[in-house]
Amino acid sequence: MHLEIKRSYFTEQLNDVLKAISNRTALPILSGIKLEADNDKLVLIGSNGEISIEITIPTEVDNEEILTITEPGEAVLPARFFTDIVKKLAGEYVQLKSTDQYSIQVSGGKSNFVISGSNPDEYPLLPEVNNEESLKIASSALKTIINETNFAVSSSETRPVLTGVNWQFFENEIHFTATDSHRLALRKLKDKSHAIEIKNAIIPGKALHELNKIIEDSDEDVEINFSQNQVLFKYGNLRFISRLLEGNYPDTSRLFPENYETNLVINNDEFLKAIDRVSLLALESGNSAIKMTIDSNRVVLSSNSPEIGNVEEEVTSVDLEGEPLQISFNSRYMMDALRAVPEEEVSIEFFGTMKPFTLQSNTSNDVIQLILPIRTY
Repeated sequence: MHLEIKRSYFTEQLNDVLKAISNRTALPILSGIKLEADNDKLVLIGSNGEISIEITIPTEVDNEEILTITEPGEAVLPARFFTDIVKKLAGEYVQLKSTDQYSIQVSGGKSNFVISGSNPDEYPLLPEVNNEESLKIASSALKTIINETNFAVSSSETRPVLTGVNWQFFENEIHFTATDSHRLALRKLKDKSHAIEIKNAIIPGKALHELNKIIEDSDEDVEINFSQNQVLFKYGNLRFISRLLEGNYPDTSRLFPENYETNLVINNDEFLKAIDRVSLLALESGNSAIKMTIDSNRVVLSSNSPEIGNVEEEVTSVDLEGEPLQISFNSRYMMDALRAVPEEEVSIEFFGTMKPFTLQSNTSNDVIQLILPIRTY
């Protein structure tokens, strides 16, 4: 292997591949990054066994030559150490050249490093994912969907399926659902063009979190392909592969009642800031519970602590109808839900003191957040 590449561009691509690499792995070689230099491209591969990232670097980007390959070859180098070296080298370009066996000389400016690598033939092959079952979503829309749902996945491995987002495919619509059994986020997307035969796929929240860091907020499509136990996201020069979670996702459709007892329409930003203020006392006393009282056209948030004191704030509602209500909820869950509904006004429907309540845009039901109340007595 012998090549020269523009250092700033190379660093960006290495940083993206690093998102799939973990130092804690059963296979030591997976702590490395694989480089495959061909006549007209350089391929970077990283994997932790759960997700894999493959980035193809062409010789030219936007009519600028960024890569020159003198001699093809392969190498597996310690991922983080190698990336740190490339980041800190001087000069506009970095040179890579094979020395003896699996070692690579890395040069830039007046610096020359020789890094001991691993046998590239021992690096596991990436999973194969066909393109028979596929759909396309604009990267900006996919980022929005991830932001509106992924925060609600469970962090506990007790029920592994809840650590992922469930993608359900209907004839003209896709539903994205995440829940940790204390709250739930549902996003609906009207889509008549997908060619998906499977009923649902559960994609790990950690994988979607890393994917969201890489894709940009643009109109460029992300092509998504499903196989029996893998999903492949194609975006520009990126191939992002994740395993799917096995198991049956719970039926969450029964959690949404039809007839509310109390409906509150309120300004999203003002409500969010009020909860943030009132939660200061709750968090200081070691919990996240806030009480909300709705009565006689008044909406009051309150929290108290015997050791610290109490706080009360009245918030202005845009519209209020139904029965008086007193309910307590997790302030962090409510703030997460409000941030996930990118609308000026939100509608909150209550179905009783100890029943889950829903939060959504006042003009659309494309995004629905559901939160379980807290018993405070």
